[in-house]
Amino acid sequence: MQLDLNLLTALDALLEEGSVAGAAARLHVTSPAMSRSLGRIRKATGDQILVRTGRSMVPTTRALAMRAEVHALVQQAHQLLSAQQELDLAALDRVFTVRWHDALTAACGSVLTSAVHHQAPGVRLRLSAEPGRDDAELRRGEVDLESSSSAPMLPHIRHRLVGKDRLVVAVRPGHPLTAGPLSLERYAAAEHLTVSRRGNLRDPIDDALTTRGLERRVVAAGPTAAFALQLALDTDLVVTLPDAATRTAREQLGLATMPPPLPLPDVPLYLLWHQRYDNDRAHTWLRELATDTVQALFTPPTASQQPLTNPTGKDGYARGKDCGS
Repeated sequence: MQLDLNLLTALDALLEEGSVAGAAARLHVTSPAMSRSLGRIRKATGDQILVRTGRSMVPTTRALAMRAEVHALVQQAHQLLSAQQELDLAALDRVFTVRWHDALTAACGSVLTSAVHHQAPGVRLRLSAEPGRDDAELRRGEVDLESSSSAPMLPHIRHRLVGKDRLVVAVRPGHPLTAGPLSLERYAAAEHLTVSRRGNLRDPIDDALTTRGLERRVVAAGPTAAFALQLALDTDLVVTLPDAATRTAREQLGLATMPPPLPLPDVPLYLLWHQRYDNDRAHTWLRELATDTVQALFTPPTASQQPLTNPTGKDGYARGKDCGS
């Protein structure tokens, strides 16, 4: 059987764009040429691949099943055939999917997007919500770069420690806890909110309190840091969460911030990717740019940015260094 590997590239573009016109524009060919390629793909696979529904086209069940594998094959072929070529960012035409924790996306997503667009105008970013740990998506090439608070266990998933974030306590302005020093007993006696995509009402803070013979009452679990911060602003609930990743959001809401009254371990932040991208120069460029962007969060604050020792209704930290500032 004679195979035209160009059809794989055309198929990848068709499944990515969901239209003949979009795929044609992506590959810089005419729409009639792309229509002919779609016809050849249909003949080779015995499947319609894309079918019209109203004014748009949708992939068939088989097309959906093969999309990830086709994309991986195209990327592997690209790496094989272009390994010795210099990276031309101005001419780079590629889509990257970055799946970060919501707080990290809020803190750094706009800076990363602007930097990518400035350096490589042809690159498009998908900033995907983080639904949970799914190494399979990294393995299948559906996610190019992911954030995590723990190092991966699988050997084919690479990782890089980009920083460690301390935990802080955030409450609404004028909250009773802002009146005077925050003692361990007052902290434990307050009503708390956790941040958990799975709705967990317990986290390592509870373990740290238990070792000191104390328990706190967690009355709610929020799915994102943004939700938790807004709820803390609207109620007397207390939320304890990473400092650097949420600093800008806290300041925008005008929340009061205090150091926790007990020692808590820093939260590590890793960037994860699949080993297939180790020698991919475009991916290397992206992860280096992402590393620089995220590490700007962890620049030590100046003396004027140190936490106040006794916050009373105003944010206990002066404005900190944001991504890229």
